[in-house]
Amino acid sequence: METMDDGIAVGQLLVATPLLEDPGFRRSVVLLLEHDDAEGTVGVVLNRPTDVPVGEILGSWADLVTGPPVVFQGGPVSLDGALALARVQGGQAPSGWRPLNGTPVGLLDLDSPPALIAAEVLQLRVFAGYSGWVSGQLEAEIDVGAWYVVPGEAGDAFMDDPDRLWPAVLRRQGGDLALVATFPDDPTLN
Repeated sequence: METMDDGIAVGQLLVATPLLEDPGFRRSVVLLLEHDDAEGTVGVVLNRPTDVPVGEILGSWADLVTGPPVVFQGGPVSLDGALALARVQGGQAPSGWRPLNGTPVGLLDLDSPPALIAAEVLQLRVFAGYSGWVSGQLEAEIDVGAWYVVPGEAGDAFMDDPDRLWPAVLRRQGGDLALVATFPDDPTLN
């Protein structure tokens, strides 16, 4: 994975620290989709399922969805728009799919006919909205201790139980971050 000078790279995860109290990002795990020092950063929150079935808004994609068959809230920006992440089989990239930094996970064009790529899709998840930071904003949030930046794994975007993603990602880091995974929701009650 190619890393930018600031240590942030496409395909990495932002994991909310216990200091991040914003309800939209509290205990969230964000997959970075785009990062440019001049343009800013775009990602999707991986662990915020909604109650809206994918079939209600994107019926033709419903049969390919992995895990909870619902739309996930990818972040507070453009909630009326949808994007999809797909994990595909090795080999040639299917039409309408763009890998994230050479991984088997990538962005899927929802305007593509599902039948054209269904055989290549191993996992699929649909997100309403995304998370975005202007140039320098994310770096400032990291500097004040709001986010941990850690490597992502292909299965992170498709975990069957999204509520387990935050502690699972922290645990696999080992050391102090594994300990953070055991923090109670409200540390003042400890």
